[in-house]
Amino acid sequence: MYGDLVSLGYDGSYNRVAAFGRTWKEECRQIQRTAGRGTFVPLAFAPGEAFQFDWSEDFAVIGSIRTKLQVAHSKLCHSRAFIVRAYPLQTHEMLFDAHHHAFRVLGGVPRRGIYDNMRTAVDKVGRGKERSVNLRFQTMTSHYLFEPEFCNPAAGWEKGQVEKNVQDVRHRLWQSMPPFADLDGLNSWLEERCQTLWRQTPHGSEPGTIADVWAQEIKALMPVGRPFDGFVEYTKRVSSTCLIHLDRNRYSVPASFANRPVSLRVYPSKLVVAAEGQIICEHPRIIDRTHSGPGRTIYDWRHYLAVIQRKPGALRNGAPFLELPDAFKRLQQHLLKRLGGDREMVEILALVLHHDEQAVLVAVELALEDGVPSKTHILNRLHRLVDGKTPPPAITAPQALTLSNEPRADVERYDTLRQVSEVRHAS
Repeated sequence: MYGDLVSLGYDGSYNRVAAFGRTWKEECRQIQRTAGRGTFVPLAFAPGEAFQFDWSEDFAVIGSIRTKLQVAHSKLCHSRAFIVRAYPLQTHEMLFDAHHHAFRVLGGVPRRGIYDNMRTAVDKVGRGKERSVNLRFQTMTSHYLFEPEFCNPAAGWEKGQVEKNVQDVRHRLWQSMPPFADLDGLNSWLEERCQTLWRQTPHGSEPGTIADVWAQEIKALMPVGRPFDGFVEYTKRVSSTCLIHLDRNRYSVPASFANRPVSLRVYPSKLVVAAEGQIICEHPRIIDRTHSGPGRTIYDWRHYLAVIQRKPGALRNGAPFLELPDAFKRLQQHLLKRLGGDREMVEILALVLHHDEQAVLVAVELALEDGVPSKTHILNRLHRLVDGKTPPPAITAPQALTLSNEPRADVERYDTLRQVSEVRHAS
């Protein structure tokens, strides 16, 4: 190019021509890259054909604390009915729970679900539409019998309805949101507000509101059926102190499984521990996003009864027994003052392994009211409660009983035995 320009009379330098060439090539590249941008094809969906799903991040006041939340958005493509639900994390168990509640509120399951390439659904993005789908996510889609479809990378317009819903919901819900005591209260409010907006928002391309069109689309949806058991499973080894660890927190397990492997099933709001083909315990799940401090330990004092039966002295300062019911605490204050009271207290606590705990607590309360806080009296009260027998009426006895014929201390009465005519002695 520089030689051609010189032959035409150009007297400038080569560097100026090279700089022009670089700028021109970059402009051509930008034109090619953006040639089709800003041009779209309008989409139309049949009733019950598809829904779109996406996550967003928003803030709400939960328990007087401004909390960052992960918000799941689900929207039917035909009727544009939508549901919003908040979670603390974007993990598998939260994703499965969001689908369960979305299908419950929307009244059925569409035949196809449209997603971006989120990590909880796609393990690897291949060429074109090739995807390595996460096995657990695929199990969920097979359970509900819908087909997942994934957008091209960085192509949010392919699920434009739910992308727009993220922006609309921020103005319609989050800006006017009141504070809540817990996450369940927030999600109940979100569900009610979404359904209210269905009735207030015109559909746009169909006559009537979103609720009117949804009432027709619900006939084309597949029935929901049984909810998907959406847990994430880990294998944990129970420590010698009967604890398992998850997310910096510790949870107790029955002492018979100490130093053994168990299966931990993680749900959005609870933890279920299974072993030997059966459920052995459950705990509410603790999710702490602050990452400050050593974490929390959640005890169930019933899990340690087998240990204190062998080591009753551990009852006095055992950490799991700091949160005993009030009746047991008051009984413990009486019994630990006696010799051997710790073992007697352990035997009373062990009654909950064979009887209803509330019945044992009632028996302890009655024994404390009677002023006889002992194992024998508590067992008597408990058996009467279990058998349905009423206790005998109280006897009002005087402070001192007196005999009508007072006995006399007279040794001369023994002399009358010598006056018997015939005395037969045992041989």
